[in-house]
Amino acid sequence: MAEPERLIVGADSRARCWWCGNSPDYVAYHDSEWGFPVTEDRRLFEKLCLEGFQAGLSWLTILRKREAFRRVFLGFDFHLVAQFTAADVERIVLDASIVRHRGKILSTINNARRAIETVNEFGSLSAYFWSFEGKDSKVLAKALKKRGWTFVGPTTVYAFMQAMGMVNDHLRGCHVFDAASAARTHVK
Repeated sequence: MAEPERLIVGADSRARCWWCGNSPDYVAYHDSEWGFPVTEDRRLFEKLCLEGFQAGLSWLTILRKREAFRRVFLGFDFHLVAQFTAADVERIVLDASIVRHRGKILSTINNARRAIETVNEFGSLSAYFWSFEGKDSKVLAKALKKRGWTFVGPTTVYAFMQAMGMVNDHLRGCHVFDAASAARTHVK
């Protein structure tokens, strides 16, 4: 059954989840990324890092700065980011094209190092993250924190789970719901 009070109809006459509103950036993200499964390690790392940067901010802010984040963090290649030095941190803090939060920048570098450890142990970030499918975000957040990851509280991790398609929170009646559900059946 559709949830009309939480759906909106865009200028293209398609029903969408309420949160994307009429922003073209949000609509494009909603229609083509959010809720669709991601299994490529670099993209998973990017999504988790960007969710960490989003904490306390609007996702639209992060989405609009995503290309700058990709440039600054070398395409989120965690093998390269793990090698960043204190000089890199200072360079990044001065870059106005991203969110210049020292703690979040340091977290991204730390998490790159944890990503390498995770890949070495589990074969891929994808194998590790998808092993938590069907579990609560608190379980994954706790596991990540135990492994030394930072900026990975349950709220951030749940947003990551949505963004990477581990959960499909598109509302029934949203024109993307069925496509995201079908895509999830092909994971693993």
